[in-house]
Amino acid sequence: MDFLLDKVDQVQIVRLKVDRLDTNIAPDLKAQLLVLLQKDAKLMIDLSNVNYADSSGLGALLLGVRLARENQARFVVINATKRVKSLLQIAQLENVIQNFEDEADALAAINE
Repeated sequence: MDFLLDKVDQVQIVRLKVDRLDTNIAPDLKAQLLVLLQKDAKLMIDLSNVNYADSSGLGALLLGVRLARENQARFVVINATKRVKSLLQIAQLENVIQNFEDEADALAAINE
């Protein structure tokens, strides 16, 4: 697997172990999101190792946003690198995909 599953305070955390969020990992990530983002779920995606994302990777993150809305769940991204944040800005997704610099801040926000 290209990611680890972790749990902190009833919040599932998917920690990507790869440096590219692209067509090689996006299908597996989407499948995992479908399983994890059920009713009232709380999920964070840790992008600290990711230096590149393509359209399929962004599509996986957008699927997380959509599933969270549909299921009254919470979904955030943490530790996005400078390159990934830049890509989110270029794609005009920085207001759609919530990103936190700090895991503790994200945990506090997602547990509100």
